[in-house]
Amino acid sequence: MKQAIPAYVRKGLFYKSVVEDGSDIIFLVDYEGTILYHNNSARNTLGYKSSALIGKSFFDFIPESLQLDFTKVFKISTRKAFNKGIEFQFKCADKSLKYLEFNSVNLLQKEGIKGLILDCRDITQRKQDAEELLRAQKAKEQFLANISHEIRTPINGIAGMAALLSKNPSREEQQTYLNAIKSAADNLKVIINDILDLASIESGKLKFEKIGFNVSDLLRSLVETYGVQAREKGIALTYHLDPATEKILIGDPVRLNQILINLIGNAIKFTHAGSIHVEVKPAKIKNTTYYLQFSISDTGIGIPKDKLKTIFESFSQADASVTRKYGGTGLGLTIVKQLVELQHGTIKVESKENQGSTFTIIMPYKVGQSTETKKTHIAEPINKEQFKHASILLVEDNDINRLYAGSILKMWGCYYEIAENGVVALEKIRNHHFDLILMDIQMPVMDGFETTKAIRLSESRYSQIPIVALTANATKKDFEKCISAGMNDCIAKPFAQEDLLKVITKYLGRKLKKKINESESVTPGGSKTDGIDLTYLKNVSNGDAEFIREITNTFLETTPLTLQDIKAQLSDRNWSQLAKVAHKIKPSITLLGIHSLKDKIIQLEQESKLGQNERRITELANEVQAHLAHALDSLRSQA
Repeated sequence: MKQAIPAYVRKGLFYKSVVEDGSDIIFLVDYEGTILYHNNSARNTLGYKSSALIGKSFFDFIPESLQLDFTKVFKISTRKAFNKGIEFQFKCADKSLKYLEFNSVNLLQKEGIKGLILDCRDITQRKQDAEELLRAQKAKEQFLANISHEIRTPINGIAGMAALLSKNPSREEQQTYLNAIKSAADNLKVIINDILDLASIESGKLKFEKIGFNVSDLLRSLVETYGVQAREKGIALTYHLDPATEKILIGDPVRLNQILINLIGNAIKFTHAGSIHVEVKPAKIKNTTYYLQFSISDTGIGIPKDKLKTIFESFSQADASVTRKYGGTGLGLTIVKQLVELQHGTIKVESKENQGSTFTIIMPYKVGQSTETKKTHIAEPINKEQFKHASILLVEDNDINRLYAGSILKMWGCYYEIAENGVVALEKIRNHHFDLILMDIQMPVMDGFETTKAIRLSESRYSQIPIVALTANATKKDFEKCISAGMNDCIAKPFAQEDLLKVITKYLGRKLKKKINESESVTPGGSKTDGIDLTYLKNVSNGDAEFIREITNTFLETTPLTLQDIKAQLSDRNWSQLAKVAHKIKPSITLLGIHSLKDKIIQLEQESKLGQNERRITELANEVQAHLAHALDSLRSQA
């Protein structure tokens, strides 16, 4: 039985709802491209009023650069009954362009009319999404290429230097190779930390502290740290702190430090001449909240205007050539932006190529009381005699990691034993009492998680031994997993001596003898003599009095020769050799804490390398000699 046609179709309601008021743009055009009809969607999508396009040429609304290709496709459609999926761009009433896609129906075959019905859909968003996806994909590919290079470079350096160390080099060459290995390892650590920080941020696992801190102390320390690097490049690094910011603020000083390190470090990296200035002032004060404005301005290479919008994106740098020339992961500014915004702050940048850049961040901090300031625990060295009271089990399957951690424990005078895996560790625990266990996570036979659970489930008196994870998986989730398994704490690999010292002090402090009173001196006159501060030397040697005595005796023996050398080069006007002498004594100045001399030595080296200002070189050389002679007399009087 033939089905009856519904009344609403017969009355034209179907045509009105589907064609006139439908979401697709419907055009009726003749074979020459003249628009004979268009529906109401032309207004909604393209901005043209009803019937505004009738009588006009369809081709006039196609961008000139695309008209030739579009005309060819259009002619093909006039010869086919149907055509579909034809993409093109159409000029809107506001002069913008939209991406459209048409399916065509040729009216010649059934209606005898030389015309086409073009059923068009707006695909602008789809095209933009595709372009963004392609751009993001290229950025990630570039990032992977960069990161591969950045990781391989220090690894190759470490491997190469290690190979050279096995060739019986001289003592001086050994030190050079070891310094190169340390530098490469430090670079590698920075890269890995960038990647891990970004992973923590994007996973939403990053937590911020709310503790008291003083922005003046934080900034002064940063400028001092980067000041030497800036001076070596001949750049002036200055800062100004508004007196109104001299408050105890509540927030996360570690993350603020990380933000400023990135911005100041970038400024130094991309500035070759001129200056860098850091300014901190209140942008506004609202009740007990200070909105601090940090501005880092430089006279560096600047950022192209068209790149300013993308420099904060993941895996992005202003230019691929920047990565090749300056290195880096391209994650620094991404991390900075997200750290700022997660703390309800803002960041912006103003820059001109070859003139410089200014990064400005505004961060809200509550004002606190001086009693709220968190006392930062500084890992002071513990006397070797005290560490002899500690018994430590090192559970680690990697030879190099065992050697590294074991060497530190040995240097501190600890009693320790080594276990290559969890099974060996359990056997050693049954036969010996340990005060602390350093537990690797990924091991053969029995891993760190299984071993920890076995210890905690045992009914022996050893079930409560403090266990500290040594893990290369340093995300927040990995740390939480270690704690859930029954461990007390975690140290991320690669770890520094300070990390190990802190954790031993934290869990074994009560079992060990009290630390040497800080006022005890390593020389009869105390840790500080006139012009000399041995604090740094004490730190790096873990308070080893014998080692400190050896260093000071060496200084006493070699300094008179150094003074003669400076005098001789000054007399001969041999500036290049004088620069070498200045460079050679810099480490001794740092070790012995002769702070008044550090800047003079650096300036003397720089001026001597240039060899242009003889008056200034002579002046600096005389000042250095006077300071050295004074330090020499001070040490001799304490001997």
